[in-house]
Amino acid sequence: MVLLAERISKLCSKMENRKKQRRQPEALSASLQAFRSDVSNGVHQLCLGLTPGSETLSLSWILQCVQLILIINKAFAKLAVDIDYQMSKWKSQSVEEYLKYSLNLLDLLNSISSSLSHLGEVRLSLAYSLSLVESSPSSAIEHIKAIKFINSSIKNFKGQGNIDDEKEIPCSGEEWIVHQALIELKSVGFWVCHVLLAGLTGDAKPYLKMRKSTGMFSNSSVIKLDMSISEAITDRGVVLKEVKELKDAADCVAAATANENLSFRAEEMQRRLKSLEQLLDGLEKEVNSLFSKVLAGRNELLDGIRHANDSNLDSMYKCV
Repeated sequence: MVLLAERISKLCSKMENRKKQRRQPEALSASLQAFRSDVSNGVHQLCLGLTPGSETLSLSWILQCVQLILIINKAFAKLAVDIDYQMSKWKSQSVEEYLKYSLNLLDLLNSISSSLSHLGEVRLSLAYSLSLVESSPSSAIEHIKAIKFINSSIKNFKGQGNIDDEKEIPCSGEEWIVHQALIELKSVGFWVCHVLLAGLTGDAKPYLKMRKSTGMFSNSSVIKLDMSISEAITDRGVVLKEVKELKDAADCVAAATANENLSFRAEEMQRRLKSLEQLLDGLEKEVNSLFSKVLAGRNELLDGIRHANDSNLDSMYKCV
């Protein structure tokens, strides 16, 4: 009876394992679909935040772009947990692709930080100009005229290359899922960064170059949003709403002649500067937070590789 019970138990265990194996492909596909849905939902929210027919992007919308990158990276981490395929289990190709992705993303975030710093310097220069309005109106006007709103020092950004230029596609279930998710992660993440940089720098060339090198996006929501943005940029150029309003206010101050008119224009410009300061502070915090999280994820993967290599060396020494 004991032997019979053991055989039945083993048979049931084998049947359960086979059932799990049969369910595995469906479960993996469902997890990948859930990840893609999270990405699409994030992009959809970005679409809702873009005013239809608007001629310019806004800093508040740019902030949503940064938050979208956070969302898709969290969704990617959740996917790895759902399929029980954390970084420590990845094969070399996935490791290499993620390290390459994270390095390029960090580079883009550095460019974004530089662009934000430039806008911060513009704000400070304009604030200083306003401080001269009462004591020396002519000096204030000269200072305003000399300020450059466009960040011409950042011209070329390192792109991600062609995301379709991949090595041999992995065959194993979990590895293939991670591979597909990484393609989505890179496609959406780099696209968002280049849109963001176009808005912050006022230069659309890197964004347009990225569109040509990347090819067609895999996410339909991104395709729709990208078409709207590229058409607007091609037709009207790219400039942030708040920057345009501030520049217009500064031009009005520079063009003012009567002291009363100058004082009124200066007050309007001061309000614009205060609003810009708050938006830039919020955006800078989000960018710094994203940079830290991407760097932490990259370091975690590198630490895992080092730990695995050390363990292998220890095993080799024990065998000698």
